Amino acid sequence: MKLDCLIIDDEKELADNTCEYFNMFEVKTAAVYSSAEARTFLRNNEVRMILLDINLSDGNGFELCKYIRQTLNIPILFISARNTDDDKIIALNIGGDDYIEKPYSLGVLFAKVKVVLKRFAGQDTPEEKEDYDDGYLKIDSTNKTVLVMGQEKKITAIEWKLLEYLIANKNRLVEKNEIFDKVWNDKYTTDGTLNVHIRKIREAIERDAQNPEYIVTVWKEGYKFIAQKDRR
Repeated sequence: MKLDCLIIDDEKELADNTCEYFNMFEVKTAAVYSSAEARTFLRNNEVRMILLDINLSDGNGFELCKYIRQTLNIPILFISARNTDDDKIIALNIGGDDYIEKPYSLGVLFAKVKVVLKRFAGQDTPEEKEDYDDGYLKIDSTNKTVLVMGQEKKITAIEWKLLEYLIANKNRLVEKNEIFDKVWNDKYTTDGTLNVHIRKIREAIERDAQNPEYIVTVWKEGYKFIAQKDRR
């Protein structure tokens, strides 16, 4: 079975109501209520994105996210009543693409899901795509690979889109609102989410993530990708 969205949440009534709402508007969705059910479901079905709760009856969403990320690079949006900054940072650092607090509005959540599905279907990718190679860092847009000194670095799909957009606009300031519009196409994305993904990209490509040379911050405005001279 091929689905647009899988909801993994042990709050059965909420999960079922969300599932029913999405299906009513033709976003094919199923719901499961435990980590074990999710693993079985994902082995036997194909989904385009996941809504994942942190607290599950037989484990937690953080561990399940790590498991899913071993084989799938689809969008994972955490949905949780836990609202501490630590939880949000952990969720994004282990491979989550965004974090949505409960209680949520079905309409707002549906709008976000539609945007994510459109973006990852390739209908809303940055218009400009550009390879980059300075001998140390190589970005191959055709094969969607990031190589550092010839070694492939794993980044999530949203981080790829973000890096690709910055490279296509290298050596100029890209303001945060432009990033939200062109990469996320989502007015609900927060500065915190963007900052975490920028940090993860830096950890993948920079010689020293604490003193970045490629992706530099322009305080309170945005980011700039600085093209380097030949670093062979």
